[in-house]
Amino acid sequence: MEKVGVVMKKRYLFIALIVLSILSLFVGVSSISPKDLLDIHSDKTQIFLISRVPRLIAIILAGVGMSIAGLIMQSLSRNKFVSPTTAGTLDATRLGILVSMLLFANASMLEKMAVSFVFALAGTLLFMQILDRIKFKDAIFIPLVGLMFGNILSSITTFFAYKTNTIQNISTWLQGDFSMIMKGRYELLYISVPVLIIAYLYANRFTVAGMGEDFAKNLGLAYKRIVNFGLILVALITTTVVLTVGMIPFLGLIIPNIVSIFKGDHLQKTLPHTALLGAIFLLVCDILGRLLIYPYEISISLMVGVIGSAVFLFLLFRGKAYA
Repeated sequence: MEKVGVVMKKRYLFIALIVLSILSLFVGVSSISPKDLLDIHSDKTQIFLISRVPRLIAIILAGVGMSIAGLIMQSLSRNKFVSPTTAGTLDATRLGILVSMLLFANASMLEKMAVSFVFALAGTLLFMQILDRIKFKDAIFIPLVGLMFGNILSSITTFFAYKTNTIQNISTWLQGDFSMIMKGRYELLYISVPVLIIAYLYANRFTVAGMGEDFAKNLGLAYKRIVNFGLILVALITTTVVLTVGMIPFLGLIIPNIVSIFKGDHLQKTLPHTALLGAIFLLVCDILGRLLIYPYEISISLMVGVIGSAVFLFLLFRGKAYA
């Protein structure tokens, strides 16, 4: 009966994803109906293929990627409030983008990604080192330290952007936005697909590593190597998402927490549910952003930030109540 219940819950999430995906394809300024798609040469069909479908794919990949990145970070750090948002990973990625813009002005997108990846990984590793040196491992104190660390990185980025007159360019990476996604401008997100597959294959090892260094070594697991490998995956996912759609806050924080409340902490078992719920949550935020002030659009970072921050506060008070 328990297995049937699990399958049913996963089935409901999958059905919700399909329904929201179909809705997302037909919501927008240009009114498109399924009947319009019968004429493959019409303008509406071209809008559908060039803009709507790539946007849907980008939303799903970004939602899945950032949620899984947060799940891996929480498992490895053994803290439910650690994510790319609260560990400075997003801010380090943006600093890397600024460096690539200043030093490699004519760099390709892949070259910018390489520079940003190095900064994202370095920022995440530095936060993990700070985490190891904190004496009081309070569940609420850790993310606050991470937010301060991220704000320091963000301040450094803003300072040099102001000094080099690139503040307007770098600000575009601050706001996550799917409105400019179209064919030819989202394919970088496909890099996250094999990364997510690898994350699933290594899920059991990440779970064991999350139980502590001594426990992992007793089971013959190379603890440091697994942790570093997990952080590489997180940095790679974060970099592809930020370069493609901009910064999406709180997604990697709240989704794994919601799933863990109902499914526990075994990473391999919770990973599919986290991926589905992350895509669903981002789809809901994107659809609301397109409808609330129609025909104008609210950026996805604002929608996720408002809803995500409210959920984050709830989780903080919930963690404090159960501490």
